[in-house]
Amino acid sequence: MLTEIEQLEHLRLASDVAGLAVPEIVLPQSHQIVVGRMRFHYLDWGNSRRRPIIFLHGGGLNAHTWDVVCLMLRNDYHCLALDQRGHGDSEWEPTADYSFDSQIDDIVGFIEQLGLSRPLLVGHSMGGFAAMGYAMRHAASMSGLMLVDVGPELSMDGAKRIREFISQDRELDSVDEFVERALAFNPMRKPTLLRRSLLHNLRKLPNGKWTWKHDPNRMSPDLNKERIERAQHIIDEIHRISCPTLILRGERSDVFTDANAEKFAAALPNGRWTRVAGAGHTIQGDNPRALLAELRPFLKEIGY
Repeated sequence: MLTEIEQLEHLRLASDVAGLAVPEIVLPQSHQIVVGRMRFHYLDWGNSRRRPIIFLHGGGLNAHTWDVVCLMLRNDYHCLALDQRGHGDSEWEPTADYSFDSQIDDIVGFIEQLGLSRPLLVGHSMGGFAAMGYAMRHAASMSGLMLVDVGPELSMDGAKRIREFISQDRELDSVDEFVERALAFNPMRKPTLLRRSLLHNLRKLPNGKWTWKHDPNRMSPDLNKERIERAQHIIDEIHRISCPTLILRGERSDVFTDANAEKFAAALPNGRWTRVAGAGHTIQGDNPRALLAELRPFLKEIGY
């Protein structure tokens, strides 16, 4: 685990590398909440007097993937980043229920318990699907939606590459071995930053080895069938996502294509998309400065 001093140093270095001038380097408050019968962890970047933005991470990641983005927005918005079920420091679902509906219900409970009014949701990959699902039910009570490299239809080759990366040997002898593997998967990242980011997503086992925090049972045996059904369900109900929606597509992403983004945006009642240079699938990690450059005007445009 990173010490408080190491976390502050990490945020400072990550901001510098991204070319961002941060007014003040601070850490979020770490909280636990019970939604339904499950315990969830989330990061609260303070400023509860401001309007809420809820950040939802991708599969295999955790709430800290949004640290730099939230740090830059915290003076103007109430930023909350959730560790979704089976990820980060949230509880693993005992029956391995990681279905689309269960993730939507988690967001419903999270928003209701915290009493968040007309939130804006930002979702990456898996978190983007959960955000879409929430918007299909609650668009009228949302201020807006931003989706990061995700839509109902994806490139299966790119998605398969990610699944293979996070499902290969879960136990390694050292953090450095995970760093080497992650750099081979995404050479864009700086080793020092990557190592510290990975420490938020790894835990040490009693035998001295290291492993991922996310639940190995979260991948359904019927994953492909469920993906097809989920995509069709979203396409059939896309008219329900009526809130202002901004779709970001990483220029180097092999998961979400220009054609995917264009088709999705055109089908939404109030949607548009843009391509983010210098980024792959995980835009918030590859190029947080560019993500913020798209998000801030969108927030202003919708009067947020």
